[in-house]
Amino acid sequence: MRRSRGWTIGRVAGAPVIVTPTWFLAAAVLTFLFVPTVSNLRPELPDAAVVSVAFAFVLLLFGSVFCHEAAHAVVAKARGQEVTELALTLLGGHTAFTGTATAGSAALIAVVGPLANLALAGLFWLGFQVIPVDILALLCFAAFFSNVFVGLFNLLPGLPLDGGQLLESVVWRATGSRTRGTVAAGRVGRVVALGVAFYAIAWPMLRGFAPQTSTVMWTLIIAMFLWQGATVAIGDARRREAVAGITVASLMRPAVTVPCSAYLPAAITAAATRPGAAIVTLNAAGTPLGWLNPDAVTSVPTATLATTSVQAVLVPFPSGSGVDQRLGGVDLLQRLAASSRGARIIPVTREGQLTGVLDVTVVAAAVRATGAK
Repeated sequence: MRRSRGWTIGRVAGAPVIVTPTWFLAAAVLTFLFVPTVSNLRPELPDAAVVSVAFAFVLLLFGSVFCHEAAHAVVAKARGQEVTELALTLLGGHTAFTGTATAGSAALIAVVGPLANLALAGLFWLGFQVIPVDILALLCFAAFFSNVFVGLFNLLPGLPLDGGQLLESVVWRATGSRTRGTVAAGRVGRVVALGVAFYAIAWPMLRGFAPQTSTVMWTLIIAMFLWQGATVAIGDARRREAVAGITVASLMRPAVTVPCSAYLPAAITAAATRPGAAIVTLNAAGTPLGWLNPDAVTSVPTATLATTSVQAVLVPFPSGSGVDQRLGGVDLLQRLAASSRGARIIPVTREGQLTGVLDVTVVAAAVRATGAK
Protein backbone atom coordinates (compact mmCIF):
# COMPACT_ATOMS: atom_id res chain seq x y z
CA MET A 1 0.00 0.00 0.00
CA ARG A 2 1.42 3.37 -1.04
CA ARG A 3 2.10 5.77 1.80
CA SER A 4 0.73 9.32 1.73
CA ARG A 5 3.17 12.08 0.88
CA GLY A 6 3.97 14.50 3.65
CA TRP A 7 5.82 14.99 6.91
CA THR A 8 5.92 12.41 9.69
CA ILE A 9 5.30 14.06 13.06
CA GLY A 10 5.05 11.01 15.31
CA ARG A 11 3.79 7.44 15.56
CA VAL A 12 0.60 5.83 16.88
CA ALA A 13 0.04 2.07 17.13
CA GLY A 14 3.40 1.60 15.43
CA ALA A 15 2.37 3.63 12.35
CA PRO A 16 3.57 7.07 11.22
CA VAL A 17 1.38 10.12 11.68
CA ILE A 18 1.67 12.10 8.42
CA VAL A 19 0.72 15.71 7.78
CA THR A 20 0.06 15.94 4.03
CA PRO A 21 0.64 19.11 1.98
CA THR A 22 -3.11 19.51 1.48
CA TRP A 23 -3.56 19.94 5.24
CA PHE A 24 -1.95 23.37 5.03
CA LEU A 25 -4.47 24.42 2.38
CA ALA A 26 -7.32 23.21 4.60
CA ALA A 27 -5.86 25.00 7.62
CA ALA A 28 -5.51 28.26 5.70
CA VAL A 29 -9.04 28.14 4.24
CA LEU A 30 -10.67 27.18 7.55
CA THR A 31 -8.78 29.93 9.37
CA PHE A 32 -9.98 32.44 6.75
CA LEU A 33 -13.59 31.22 7.11
CA PHE A 34 -13.52 31.39 10.91
CA VAL A 35 -12.00 34.90 11.08
CA PRO A 36 -15.33 36.76 10.54
CA THR A 37 -16.97 34.77 13.37
CA VAL A 38 -14.19 35.70 15.81
CA SER A 39 -14.21 39.31 14.64
CA ASN A 40 -17.98 39.62 15.13
CA LEU A 41 -17.89 38.06 18.60
CA ARG A 42 -14.85 40.04 19.80
CA PRO A 43 -14.66 43.25 17.71
CA GLU A 44 -12.18 44.81 20.17
CA LEU A 45 -9.45 42.32 19.24
CA PRO A 46 -6.71 43.46 16.86
CA ASP A 47 -6.52 41.73 13.48
CA ALA A 48 -3.50 39.62 14.45
CA ALA A 49 -5.29 38.31 17.53
CA VAL A 50 -8.41 37.49 15.50
CA VAL A 51 -6.36 35.44 13.05
CA SER A 52 -4.54 33.73 15.92
CA VAL A 53 -7.80 32.72 17.58
CA ALA A 54 -9.19 31.45 14.27
CA PHE A 55 -6.05 29.40 13.69
CA ALA A 56 -6.24 28.04 17.24
CA PHE A 57 -9.72 26.77 16.43
CA VAL A 58 -8.35 25.04 13.32
CA LEU A 59 -5.66 23.37 15.41
CA LEU A 60 -8.32 22.19 17.88
CA LEU A 61 -10.40 20.87 14.99
CA PHE A 62 -7.55 18.88 13.51
CA GLY A 63 -6.51 17.76 16.97
CA SER A 64 -9.98 16.26 17.24
CA VAL A 65 -9.53 14.63 13.83
CA PHE A 66 -6.24 13.18 15.04
CA CYS A 67 -7.96 11.71 18.12
CA HIS A 68 -10.62 10.23 15.83
CA GLU A 69 -7.99 8.55 13.64
CA ALA A 70 -5.87 7.50 16.63
CA ALA A 71 -8.90 5.71 18.09
CA HIS A 72 -9.26 3.78 14.83
CA ALA A 73 -5.56 2.92 14.85
CA VAL A 74 -5.35 1.76 18.47
CA VAL A 75 -8.39 -0.50 18.21
CA ALA A 76 -7.28 -1.83 14.81
CA LYS A 77 -3.91 -2.72 16.30
CA ALA A 78 -5.59 -4.38 19.29
CA ARG A 79 -7.76 -6.42 16.88
CA GLY A 80 -4.75 -7.81 15.06
CA GLN A 81 -4.55 -5.39 12.13
CA GLU A 82 -1.30 -3.88 10.87
CA VAL A 83 -1.70 -0.09 10.93
CA THR A 84 0.31 1.48 8.12
CA GLU A 85 -0.38 5.20 8.55
CA LEU A 86 -2.49 7.98 10.04
CA ALA A 87 -2.73 10.97 7.69
CA LEU A 88 -4.11 14.48 8.15
CA THR A 89 -5.45 15.68 4.80
CA LEU A 90 -7.51 18.32 3.04
CA LEU A 91 -10.81 16.74 4.13
CA GLY A 92 -9.74 15.68 7.62
CA GLY A 93 -7.79 12.46 7.80
CA HIS A 94 -7.68 8.73 7.35
CA THR A 95 -6.19 5.64 8.97
CA ALA A 96 -4.86 2.83 6.77
CA PHE A 97 -4.43 -0.73 8.00
CA THR A 98 -4.21 -4.21 6.56
CA GLY A 99 -4.94 -7.72 7.76
CA THR A 100 -7.76 -10.21 7.98
CA ALA A 101 -10.76 -8.79 9.83
CA THR A 102 -14.12 -10.13 10.95
CA ALA A 103 -17.42 -8.28 10.68
CA GLY A 104 -17.34 -7.66 14.43
CA SER A 105 -13.79 -6.29 14.40
CA ALA A 106 -14.55 -4.03 11.43
CA ALA A 107 -17.60 -2.62 13.20
CA LEU A 108 -15.66 -1.98 16.41
CA ILE A 109 -12.80 -0.28 14.58
CA ALA A 110 -15.28 1.91 12.71
CA VAL A 111 -17.41 3.05 15.64
CA VAL A 112 -14.60 4.14 17.97
CA GLY A 113 -13.73 7.13 15.77
CA PRO A 114 -17.11 8.90 16.05
CA LEU A 115 -17.34 7.87 19.72
CA ALA A 116 -14.00 9.57 20.33
CA ASN A 117 -15.38 12.78 18.80
CA LEU A 118 -18.54 12.64 20.89
CA ALA A 119 -16.46 12.08 24.03
CA LEU A 120 -14.31 15.10 23.13
CA ALA A 121 -17.48 17.10 22.54
CA GLY A 122 -18.56 16.34 26.10
CA LEU A 123 -15.20 17.51 27.46
CA PHE A 124 -15.28 20.72 25.45
CA TRP A 125 -18.88 21.39 26.55
CA LEU A 126 -17.79 21.00 30.14
CA GLY A 127 -14.94 23.43 29.51
CA PHE A 128 -17.38 25.92 27.99
CA GLN A 129 -19.56 25.70 31.11
CA VAL A 130 -16.78 26.23 33.65
CA ILE A 131 -14.55 28.74 31.82
CA PRO A 132 -15.55 32.41 32.08
CA VAL A 133 -16.84 33.93 28.87
CA ASP A 134 -13.66 34.81 26.99
CA ILE A 135 -11.58 33.52 24.09
CA LEU A 136 -11.03 30.12 25.70
CA ALA A 137 -14.77 29.69 26.20
CA LEU A 138 -15.34 30.60 22.56
CA LEU A 139 -12.80 28.01 21.45
CA CYS A 140 -14.34 25.38 23.72
CA PHE A 141 -17.79 26.01 22.26
CA ALA A 142 -16.46 25.92 18.69
CA ALA A 143 -14.59 22.67 19.43
CA PHE A 144 -17.72 21.21 21.05
CA PHE A 145 -19.83 22.01 18.00
CA SER A 146 -17.25 20.71 15.50
CA ASN A 147 -16.79 17.44 17.38
CA VAL A 148 -20.54 16.86 17.58
CA PHE A 149 -20.78 17.52 13.84
CA VAL A 150 -17.81 15.29 12.93
CA GLY A 151 -19.01 12.50 15.22
CA LEU A 152 -22.60 12.47 13.97
CA PHE A 153 -21.69 13.08 10.31
CA ASN A 154 -19.31 10.11 10.35
CA LEU A 155 -22.13 7.90 11.65
CA LEU A 156 -24.19 8.43 8.48
CA PRO A 157 -24.73 4.91 7.03
CA GLY A 158 -22.76 5.11 3.80
CA LEU A 159 -19.19 4.42 2.73
CA PRO A 160 -16.58 5.83 3.01
CA LEU A 161 -17.90 7.16 6.34
CA ASP A 162 -17.56 5.16 9.55
CA GLY A 163 -21.33 4.64 9.60
CA GLY A 164 -20.98 3.04 6.18
CA GLN A 165 -18.42 0.63 7.60
CA LEU A 166 -20.91 -0.22 10.35
CA LEU A 167 -23.59 -0.88 7.71
CA GLU A 168 -21.10 -2.98 5.75
CA SER A 169 -20.40 -5.06 8.87
CA VAL A 170 -24.11 -5.59 9.57
CA VAL A 171 -24.81 -6.82 6.02
CA TRP A 172 -21.59 -8.84 6.08
CA ARG A 173 -22.63 -10.57 9.31
CA ALA A 174 -26.19 -11.16 8.04
CA THR A 175 -25.25 -12.54 4.62
CA GLY A 176 -21.81 -13.99 5.26
CA SER A 177 -20.47 -11.98 2.32
CA ARG A 178 -18.23 -8.99 2.87
CA THR A 179 -18.61 -8.06 -0.80
CA ARG A 180 -22.39 -7.74 -0.41
CA GLY A 181 -21.87 -5.60 2.67
CA THR A 182 -19.43 -3.29 0.91
CA VAL A 183 -21.57 -2.90 -2.21
CA ALA A 184 -24.69 -2.17 -0.13
CA ALA A 185 -22.88 0.40 2.01
CA GLY A 186 -21.27 1.93 -1.09
CA ARG A 187 -24.64 2.39 -2.77
CA VAL A 188 -26.05 4.02 0.35
CA GLY A 189 -22.91 6.18 0.40
CA ARG A 190 -23.81 7.50 -3.04
CA VAL A 191 -27.28 8.39 -1.74
CA VAL A 192 -25.67 10.20 1.20
CA ALA A 193 -23.45 12.13 -1.24
CA LEU A 194 -26.48 13.24 -3.24
CA GLY A 195 -28.25 14.17 -0.01
CA VAL A 196 -25.32 16.36 1.06
CA ALA A 197 -25.35 18.13 -2.32
CA PHE A 198 -29.13 18.60 -2.09
CA TYR A 199 -28.80 20.07 1.38
CA ALA A 200 -26.24 22.62 0.19
CA ILE A 201 -28.04 23.80 -2.92
CA ALA A 202 -31.70 22.84 -3.07
CA TRP A 203 -32.69 23.08 0.58
CA PRO A 204 -31.94 26.83 0.99
CA MET A 205 -33.68 27.56 -2.31
CA LEU A 206 -36.78 25.63 -1.23
CA ARG A 207 -36.89 27.86 1.86
CA GLY A 208 -36.57 31.02 -0.23
CA PHE A 209 -32.90 31.75 0.49
CA ALA A 210 -29.95 31.98 -1.87
CA PRO A 211 -27.29 29.40 -0.96
CA GLN A 212 -24.01 30.88 0.24
CA THR A 213 -21.18 30.43 -2.25
CA SER A 214 -18.60 29.28 0.32
CA THR A 215 -21.04 26.77 1.84
CA VAL A 216 -21.94 25.39 -1.58
CA MET A 217 -18.28 25.03 -2.57
CA TRP A 218 -17.24 23.13 0.55
CA THR A 219 -20.37 21.01 0.63
CA LEU A 220 -19.95 20.03 -3.03
CA ILE A 221 -16.32 19.09 -2.35
CA ILE A 222 -17.49 16.88 0.51
CA ALA A 223 -20.25 15.39 -1.66
CA MET A 224 -17.78 14.59 -4.45
CA PHE A 225 -15.43 13.03 -1.92
CA LEU A 226 -18.25 10.87 -0.58
CA TRP A 227 -19.37 9.82 -4.06
CA GLN A 228 -15.83 8.95 -5.11
CA GLY A 229 -15.16 7.07 -1.87
CA ALA A 230 -18.36 5.05 -2.26
CA THR A 231 -17.52 4.26 -5.88
CA VAL A 232 -13.98 3.17 -5.01
CA ALA A 233 -15.33 0.97 -2.20
CA ILE A 234 -17.73 -0.79 -4.58
CA GLY A 235 -14.95 -1.35 -7.09
CA ASP A 236 -12.60 -2.64 -4.41
CA ALA A 237 -15.27 -5.07 -3.21
CA ARG A 238 -15.73 -6.51 -6.67
CA ARG A 239 -11.98 -6.82 -7.16
CA ARG A 240 -11.70 -8.47 -3.76
CA GLU A 241 -14.29 -11.03 -4.77
CA ALA A 242 -12.52 -11.63 -8.09
CA VAL A 243 -9.17 -12.36 -6.44
CA ALA A 244 -10.54 -14.26 -3.44
CA GLY A 245 -9.65 -17.58 -5.04
CA ILE A 246 -5.98 -16.67 -5.43
CA THR A 247 -4.13 -18.35 -2.57
CA VAL A 248 -0.54 -18.98 -1.64
CA ALA A 249 -1.25 -22.69 -1.25
CA SER A 250 -2.52 -22.99 -4.83
CA LEU A 251 0.32 -21.03 -6.45
CA MET A 252 3.40 -21.90 -4.38
CA ARG A 253 6.20 -24.18 -5.51
CA PRO A 254 7.74 -26.84 -3.25
CA ALA A 255 11.25 -26.29 -1.99
CA VAL A 256 14.25 -28.35 -0.97
CA THR A 257 16.68 -26.91 1.51
CA VAL A 258 20.44 -26.93 1.92
CA PRO A 259 22.54 -25.26 4.61
CA CYS A 260 24.22 -22.00 3.69
CA SER A 261 27.61 -23.68 4.23
CA ALA A 262 26.95 -26.26 1.49
CA TYR A 263 28.55 -26.40 -1.94
CA LEU A 264 26.75 -26.63 -5.26
CA PRO A 265 26.97 -30.44 -5.73
CA ALA A 266 24.93 -30.89 -2.52
CA ALA A 267 22.32 -28.43 -3.79
CA ILE A 268 22.11 -30.17 -7.18
CA THR A 269 21.71 -33.55 -5.49
CA ALA A 270 18.94 -32.18 -3.25
CA ALA A 271 17.11 -30.70 -6.24
CA ALA A 272 17.27 -34.03 -8.07
CA THR A 273 15.25 -35.69 -5.33
CA ARG A 274 12.29 -33.38 -6.06
CA PRO A 275 12.10 -32.17 -9.67
CA GLY A 276 10.61 -28.71 -10.07
CA ALA A 277 11.34 -27.71 -6.48
CA ALA A 278 13.18 -24.49 -5.67
CA ILE A 279 16.49 -24.73 -3.83
CA VAL A 280 16.43 -22.64 -0.65
CA THR A 281 19.36 -22.10 1.70
CA LEU A 282 18.96 -21.95 5.47
CA ASN A 283 21.19 -20.55 8.16
CA ALA A 284 22.11 -22.45 11.31
CA ALA A 285 18.86 -21.36 12.97
CA GLY A 286 16.77 -22.69 10.08
CA THR A 287 15.85 -19.25 8.72
CA PRO A 288 15.51 -19.03 4.90
CA LEU A 289 18.25 -16.81 3.48
CA GLY A 290 17.61 -17.02 -0.26
CA TRP A 291 17.13 -19.24 -3.30
CA LEU A 292 19.40 -20.52 -6.03
CA ASN A 293 18.67 -19.35 -9.56
CA PRO A 294 18.99 -22.45 -11.81
CA ASP A 295 20.51 -20.37 -14.62
CA ALA A 296 23.24 -19.15 -12.27
CA VAL A 297 23.93 -22.70 -11.12
CA THR A 298 24.26 -24.08 -14.66
CA SER A 299 26.58 -21.22 -15.62
CA VAL A 300 29.19 -22.35 -13.08
CA PRO A 301 32.01 -24.24 -14.89
CA THR A 302 32.09 -27.96 -14.15
CA ALA A 303 35.71 -27.70 -13.05
CA THR A 304 34.84 -25.31 -10.21
CA LEU A 305 31.45 -26.76 -9.29
CA ALA A 306 32.70 -28.74 -6.31
CA THR A 307 34.46 -25.73 -4.81
CA THR A 308 31.67 -23.17 -5.38
CA SER A 309 29.60 -22.35 -2.31
CA VAL A 310 25.85 -21.99 -2.61
CA GLN A 311 26.30 -18.46 -1.32
CA ALA A 312 28.12 -17.54 -4.53
CA VAL A 313 24.92 -17.91 -6.56
CA LEU A 314 22.44 -17.08 -3.81
CA VAL A 315 19.56 -14.67 -4.52
CA PRO A 316 18.75 -13.26 -1.05
CA PHE A 317 15.20 -13.00 0.23
CA PRO A 318 14.36 -9.43 1.34
CA SER A 319 14.06 -9.21 5.11
CA GLY A 320 10.49 -9.88 6.21
CA SER A 321 9.32 -10.88 2.74
CA GLY A 322 7.94 -14.30 3.70
CA VAL A 323 4.23 -15.04 3.36
CA ASP A 324 2.05 -17.45 5.27
CA GLN A 325 0.81 -20.43 3.29
CA ARG A 326 -2.78 -19.71 4.42
CA LEU A 327 -2.91 -16.21 2.91
CA GLY A 328 -5.04 -15.45 -0.12
CA GLY A 329 -7.10 -12.83 -1.92
CA VAL A 330 -6.64 -9.15 -1.14
CA ASP A 331 -4.69 -9.91 2.05
CA LEU A 332 -2.08 -11.71 -0.03
CA LEU A 333 -1.83 -8.86 -2.54
CA GLN A 334 -1.48 -6.30 0.25
CA ARG A 335 1.19 -8.39 1.92
CA LEU A 336 3.17 -8.71 -1.31
CA ALA A 337 2.88 -4.98 -2.01
CA ALA A 338 4.11 -4.14 1.48
CA SER A 339 6.99 -6.61 1.89
CA SER A 340 8.19 -8.24 -1.35
CA ARG A 341 10.36 -5.20 -2.18
CA GLY A 342 10.63 -6.09 -5.83
CA ALA A 343 11.77 -9.68 -5.23
CA ARG A 344 10.57 -12.28 -7.71
CA ILE A 345 10.78 -15.29 -5.38
CA ILE A 346 9.83 -15.13 -1.69
CA PRO A 347 9.65 -17.83 1.00
CA VAL A 348 6.40 -19.45 2.09
CA THR A 349 6.00 -20.55 5.69
CA ARG A 350 3.44 -22.16 7.95
CA GLU A 351 3.77 -21.87 11.71
CA GLY A 352 7.32 -20.60 11.25
CA GLN A 353 8.47 -23.51 9.06
CA LEU A 354 9.46 -23.20 5.39
CA THR A 355 6.97 -25.00 3.13
CA GLY A 356 7.92 -23.65 -0.29
CA VAL A 357 8.41 -20.50 -2.34
CA LEU A 358 6.08 -18.14 -4.18
CA ASP A 359 6.83 -16.58 -7.56
CA VAL A 360 5.38 -13.06 -7.53
CA THR A 361 5.05 -13.08 -11.34
CA VAL A 362 2.78 -16.12 -11.07
CA VAL A 363 0.56 -14.21 -8.63
CA ALA A 364 0.45 -11.24 -11.02
CA ALA A 365 -0.57 -13.53 -13.87
CA ALA A 366 -3.33 -15.06 -11.72
CA VAL A 367 -4.66 -11.58 -10.90
CA ARG A 368 -4.68 -10.62 -14.58
CA ALA A 369 -6.55 -13.82 -15.41
CA THR A 370 -9.39 -12.78 -13.09
CA GLY A 371 -9.90 -9.56 -15.03
CA ALA A 372 -9.52 -7.49 -11.81
CA LYS A 373 -7.99 -4.07 -12.30
